[in-house]
Amino acid sequence: MHKILIVDDDVELAELLREYMELDGFAVTCLHDGADCLKADLSGCDLIVLDVMLPSMNGFEVLKALRRKARLPVIMLTARDGDVDRIVGLELGADDYVPKPVNPRELVARIKAVLRRTRPAEDIPETELRIADVRLDAASRNVWVGECQLDLTTAEFDLLQVLLRNAGRIVAREELSAAIFGRKRSASADRNVDTLVSKVRRKLGGDEGAERRIKTIRNVGYLYVAPASADFAKDHSGVRRDG
Repeated sequence: MHKILIVDDDVELAELLREYMELDGFAVTCLHDGADCLKADLSGCDLIVLDVMLPSMNGFEVLKALRRKARLPVIMLTARDGDVDRIVGLELGADDYVPKPVNPRELVARIKAVLRRTRPAEDIPETELRIADVRLDAASRNVWVGECQLDLTTAEFDLLQVLLRNAGRIVAREELSAAIFGRKRSASADRNVDTLVSKVRRKLGGDEGAERRIKTIRNVGYLYVAPASADFAKDHSGVRRDG
């Protein structure tokens, strides 16, 4: 989950943006003063949404100070018209610039775009995943069991990719729903995830064999059993399954 810091003295707007962004799966903190931003612990922060007009020190001053100590992605917000603020912000090192009034959906799209292009190379997932006899190629979006290529829909591929990348770890339904459908957990989202899991199980080679690959952890989510986690699967073999 990406952690976003919003710095805006408009408390009502900041809370509105926070609520919208949390629905999209972000963890959001709000501050309302530029000086407080510089005092904050930013070690776990992935991106800052920074307003230009702030008390004590403006957004440009905050950005200059941030750039002296960190290369944290920053999206600037401003209510002022004209290109001057945008140009100044970009020259000071802003990664993007969004004018007010802010469309929350556009801001979320800009945040995702900035995070994609500023993600460190070491954080980019490997193109190919192999778990026992299952091989997934993220570049071509193909999956094989042994020599047999599977015919997966986009959503089925996305679900299996999340499970394989987290093999040996329980993945909550909420996490799967956010990764596949881009929304938080709900009754309908849970049913959609369960339906997809059933379809992927069948395509992996029949319900009985696939049940050993993808375990249902009741009221929590799913576990793709990696070879190293066989003991875990055995210990949880008595867990009641609901899918």
